[in-house]
Amino acid sequence: MKAVKKVDGRSEKARQTRARILDAAGVLFLRDGYGATALQDIADEAGCAVQTIYYSFGNKQTVLKELVDRTIAGDDQPVATMDRAWFREAMEAATAAEHLRLHISATRAVLERVAPIMKVLEAAAATDPGIAALWPDQEDPRLTVQTAAATSLLGKPGARSDLTVDRAADLLFGLLSPELYLLLVANRRWSPADWETWTRQTLETQLCEPNKRA
Repeated sequence: MKAVKKVDGRSEKARQTRARILDAAGVLFLRDGYGATALQDIADEAGCAVQTIYYSFGNKQTVLKELVDRTIAGDDQPVATMDRAWFREAMEAATAAEHLRLHISATRAVLERVAPIMKVLEAAAATDPGIAALWPDQEDPRLTVQTAAATSLLGKPGARSDLTVDRAADLLFGLLSPELYLLLVANRRWSPADWETWTRQTLETQLCEPNKRA
């Protein structure tokens, strides 16, 4: 008879507490700003002791980092972007145009989550030098993801044959960036659907053969 694996109640309770703290931080950072939000405010909103936040995260900077990371992922599961179902589905598409469509659609969902917290992060970094140190100076993980997508896409039917992987990755990296999304959607008031349509059409022109576009 197979042994039944017991759920560690303490670990699950700790995970729920961390999630509650991050939820509270997200509400307060978006409403009041990073600088104006104290750890005690987050504790009050989360219904826990401030010592719990110190124990779980250490400081407010780490709370912000983990909030950003969770927002990008969409959950608190330790699964890398390139191992997530939406990325794998796009990578398995049969044609370059279909790959691009799926990749942009899924990226839109990520950017819709991320855009508000990116404003908080930008404002926080302007006033707190320690924020930048939370993400060490190394190759942007977004570029790593887009390079993998570009490599796969250029090997599929319908992709332009005169492009290098680096150029295709640069195009994906630039047009699917949070900065451009915020500029068009938040500043210029495009709808997310308008952004998706324009981005797909633009990248199809750049990455796909003329007669192989969706």
